[in-house]
Amino acid sequence: MGGVTSSMAAKLAFFPPNPPFYKLITEKSSGLLLLDRFPHRENVDVLKIPTRRGNKIVAVYVRYPMATKTLLYSHGNAADIGQMYELFIDLSIHLKVNLLGYDYSGYGRSTGKPSEHNTYADIEAAYKCLEETYNTKQEDIILYGQSVGSGPTLHLAARLPRLKAVVLHSPILSGLRVMYPVKHTYWFDIYKNIDKIQFVKCPVLVIHGTSDEVVDCSHGKQLWELCEEKYEPLWIKGGKHCNLELFPEYIKHLKKFISAIDKPLSSRRNNNNSRKSVDQSTSTNHHHNSSRRKSTDCFEAPRKSTCKKEPLDFINELEPFALKFDMHDDKVGKLRIPYEHMERSRRSVEYFEKPRSSTDIKPEWPRMSVDCIDRIQN
Repeated sequence: MGGVTSSMAAKLAFFPPNPPFYKLITEKSSGLLLLDRFPHRENVDVLKIPTRRGNKIVAVYVRYPMATKTLLYSHGNAADIGQMYELFIDLSIHLKVNLLGYDYSGYGRSTGKPSEHNTYADIEAAYKCLEETYNTKQEDIILYGQSVGSGPTLHLAARLPRLKAVVLHSPILSGLRVMYPVKHTYWFDIYKNIDKIQFVKCPVLVIHGTSDEVVDCSHGKQLWELCEEKYEPLWIKGGKHCNLELFPEYIKHLKKFISAIDKPLSSRRNNNNSRKSVDQSTSTNHHHNSSRRKSTDCFEAPRKSTCKKEPLDFINELEPFALKFDMHDDKVGKLRIPYEHMERSRRSVEYFEKPRSSTDIKPEWPRMSVDCIDRIQN
C-alpha cells in the first residue's frame, strides 16, 4: 500500500524546478562545494548528504555567530535551494539562528526521484547531519515546514520528544484534503498531518494567509487547534500562499516566537492564555520587504465545495481506481485516478472538526510532505 500512495504523491505533489536554479561546482584550490549562482560565503557550507534510501541530497548550512538554535527548513514543492538561498540567509540573520535547508530527492541537484517515502528519508538524513557533523542537540533544533514541507516536518517532529519548536507555514491537513472536503482519513491519503500533529510535544507556531488560494486557511487553523502545545498563531489578512514573507508581521512574529520558546513552559502558557490568535490586517506598505523571496509552491487553486455534507460517493468511486496497479512488475504501478474526479470540488476543509485522535484508522507514524496538486492528464 505504501508504494501506491507514494506513486500518487509523485503524480500530484512534486514539481521540482526544471532546470534547477543552481549548479554545483567544486573549487579546485580547496575542494569545497559551491553553488555557482551565488558568491562564496565563509559562513555557508554546501553539502551532499546520503540518505537511507540510497540517494544523495544537496543542502546548505548557514552559520550565525554565537547562535544557540538551529532551523531545519523543509521548502515547498515547486522550489529548490537555489530559489530559497537568499531567504535562508535573510532568516538566519534576522532570527539569529543557524539554518540547514535541503533539497528533496529529485529536486535541484539531489539524486533519485521525488516520493513521499524519499522525503521522509531526506529530512531524517538532514537531521542526522546536524547531529553528527555540527554537534547540534535535539533540544536546540526548530523544524520549519512550508506547505508541502509540513509533511516531512511533522513526520520527524512526532518522533523527537525533545525538539525546541516547530513552525508550520501554510501547512496542509493531508494530501486528499487539499482536493476534497473530506472529514475522515482514507488508506490512500498521503501526508496525514491531521493524524500526526497530536504526537508533537514541543511549542508549535502556525502561520497562514487568510486569502490563501491554494491551501485554505482552515487547514492551518485546524492543525493549530489539534496542537498539544499551542503558540499564538499568525493569520495574515490578505496573505496568499506564496507571499507571506513579504508582510512585515511575518518576520516580526517569528522573532517573537524564537524569543518566547526560551522561556519556561508555564510562562509561555500564561502568555498564550492572555491573548487571542493574531489576525494581521493587510499592510499597504508590506512591499517594502520585497527583498524577501516569494514562495514558489505550485498547487492549483482550490474551488469552493457546493456540498454541505461530505461527498462520500466520490470515495467509493475512487477506491476501485486506487487499487488498479500492477503487482507483477518489479516497480509498483502508478495510481490512476480518472480526470473527471479531479475536476470536482477542490475546496479544502471549510469546517472545523473538534480536536480528536483519528478513530477511523490507527494513526501512522508521520510521513513526509505534499505541496503541489495539479490535474492528472490521462
